[in-house]
Amino acid sequence: MDLTQELTRARSQTDKLFAAINPDALYDRPIAERHRMIFYLGHIEAFDWNQMIQSGVSQASHNPTFDKLFEFGIDPEPGQLPSDQPADWPSISEIARYNCLVRASIDRHLAEIPEDVAHMMIEHRHMHAETFAYIVHNLDYGKKIGPAPQLSEGETVESEMIRIPAGDAILGRNLDEGFGWDNEYTAHAVRLPEFSIGKYKVSNGEYLEFVNEGGSVPHYWSQKDGRWFWRGMFGEVPLPLDWPVYVSLEQARSFAAYRGAELPTEAQFHRACPSTIEPGANLDYRHWDPVPIAPSDGVSQMTGNGWEWTQTVFGPFEGFAPRPSYPGYSANFFDGNHYVLKGASPRTAAKLLRPSLRNWFRAEYPYVYATFRLCQP
Repeated sequence: MDLTQELTRARSQTDKLFAAINPDALYDRPIAERHRMIFYLGHIEAFDWNQMIQSGVSQASHNPTFDKLFEFGIDPEPGQLPSDQPADWPSISEIARYNCLVRASIDRHLAEIPEDVAHMMIEHRHMHAETFAYIVHNLDYGKKIGPAPQLSEGETVESEMIRIPAGDAILGRNLDEGFGWDNEYTAHAVRLPEFSIGKYKVSNGEYLEFVNEGGSVPHYWSQKDGRWFWRGMFGEVPLPLDWPVYVSLEQARSFAAYRGAELPTEAQFHRACPSTIEPGANLDYRHWDPVPIAPSDGVSQMTGNGWEWTQTVFGPFEGFAPRPSYPGYSANFFDGNHYVLKGASPRTAAKLLRPSLRNWFRAEYPYVYATFRLCQP
């Protein structure tokens, strides 16, 4: 697929998300720690525009105010929430006009944009197609349109451990291997002793036992008349016991301690992860919600059906160098408060499935489509 086709596909995913929202709801803020949704309507195009201009393409701005207003997202410290009001933002029609002009300029100059910058624009858009999905997921059902979640009558999938032999885990990638974000470089080996890892992601059914013993309730669960439900993207269903549980890192840690285990490190995840992705894996926008945990001879669903928390603090590899046009992409989060996730969720684009890709969030952040599996020495 060439860059024009890749950009068109990425745009189609973000366009579908915005089309699923009642326009009147775009000024809502479904997640308190994030911008109002109207910001993201302008942000993705503004990012593309600013990267194009910084790459050396000569083009007069269509709206310098919007170029700046929609430039950066937010990740506030706990308790430091944004306080802007809907009236502080431009109208939908103004942003739509800006977006059309920006897209036309990007299309006209795409051949002039350095290839690595074009890949960054495309991947950034795919990343927002996923992170914006978390926001839309938390919007009231009456303000969005989409398919109802699938019912599941499966039973609890119980964890079993698989022994992983001692050996090297290869993390990262080298500059000659193609595009990557700054935190992916450079490739290096980590020597690991043998360890055991869960064959399956921890299921809702297993985690329900923990909740019944006083464990923290996942964000995407709700309870009515003593019954537990899954709050899907477009509707609620009785809690599917055979789906992986989506939790924060804090919740994953607590469950692991409850089971006398821990979470894998980033290196252990790499060591255990199969070299091929299972057929029919739940990724690349295939579904809005999880699917049942699949039986497997080896370690199951390490790519797809939910990112997986690791106990590794997000930080640079040796040889790290920030990208000049986006110096804060990773470095702003090397603060000891963000942790690495690996794998992929149902809303992760196929373009982002290279093994070296690293995701990261705060330990207490409950909205990400993230599950986990247990690990023991």
